[in-house]
Amino acid sequence: MNRRTFVASTAAAALLAFGGGAAWYRASRPGAAPLSAEGDQLVRPHSPVIGPDEARVTLVEFFDPSCEACRAFHPILGQILSRYPDDLRLVLRYTPLHEGSDEVVRILEAARRQDKFEAVLDRVFERQPEWAVHGAPDIAKAWEIAGTAGIDLAQARRDAVLPEVTAVLERDVADLEAVGIQKTPTFFVNGKEPAQFGPQPLYEAIAAEIERTKGLS
Repeated sequence: MNRRTFVASTAAAALLAFGGGAAWYRASRPGAAPLSAEGDQLVRPHSPVIGPDEARVTLVEFFDPSCEACRAFHPILGQILSRYPDDLRLVLRYTPLHEGSDEVVRILEAARRQDKFEAVLDRVFERQPEWAVHGAPDIAKAWEIAGTAGIDLAQARRDAVLPEVTAVLERDVADLEAVGIQKTPTFFVNGKEPAQFGPQPLYEAIAAEIERTKGLS
């Protein structure tokens, strides 16, 4: 994102391959995916979406805010979105596999209610080593970090425990179990998981699907 001041070392080579700065494409604030009332197990109406609704290709990411690999992929996804601003949208699904991640999901959902989802997601990943201590996550620190993104912390703490936020968590956990997600990040490109895991295979799968769908126009 355009406020990013770090590049995860594990992602450095891939970032150079995509070129340019790690700037998210911000066609609109994260909103609900425009599907049916129930959606499906990959995309639900409540899912945060970055990119245009009419995009040819939907990239679904099952991610855990405590996941180091998710942190490494975060700027890479921003670059891919910037490369395909009209043809790609990102749908985010919560996958709280680590202890404390469910509480950070609540922080993200509370931030979304203040139109600060992307800003808080940036900070949560950027400063992940400060709060995502394996076996002993510092949720108070995560809240403190979220506050640096400009959210109203008092309101966010109230919103984080709303039944609607609990319902989002429960739905996403049910879906990740139904789909069989066992690691993060896991990606789907128009409903299909890339044959190989990694930044370059993901980019190639997206580029190929964009070209394929253009051929159907």
